[in-house]
Amino acid sequence: MIKKIVASSIIGIVIIISLAVAFSTELELESEPSPESTSHSMQGDFESDVMTGGDVVMPTKVSRPGCEETDRCYIPSVVSISAGESVTWVNEDSAFHSVTSGFYDAPIDLFDSGHMDPFDSYTLTFDESGNYDYFCTLHPWMQGKVIVE
Repeated sequence: MIKKIVASSIIGIVIIISLAVAFSTELELESEPSPESTSHSMQGDFESDVMTGGDVVMPTKVSRPGCEETDRCYIPSVVSISAGESVTWVNEDSAFHSVTSGFYDAPIDLFDSGHMDPFDSYTLTFDESGNYDYFCTLHPWMQGKVIVE
């Protein structure tokens, strides 16, 4: 009789653990953010919800020098859009980054995301055509460009 109780208890525990693992995996899949980014109506909006995707991504480990050698500091490093369209940058790194107009040694006061926490995003609408260089104020090797036609 004791053997049956022990065996039943072990089987019950295995079933409960299996169900817990199955439900937790299902909940994780349901709670993952959608790859579609949220649009912003105001010029220079700052989004702080966890999200993936975006027009330009700051991938992991770009806070260390070397990403510039493979042109992977901002992906893509050059974006072409039409006047009136927006660009969304997403920081997928574990370090702070920024999107600041100009170059590290010659910043321009056109736009600045400020320090972006990991998984923050910054969206900017470009109303006038031109070439807009940008960089990260914390990591001078990170550079990119928006071409507005």
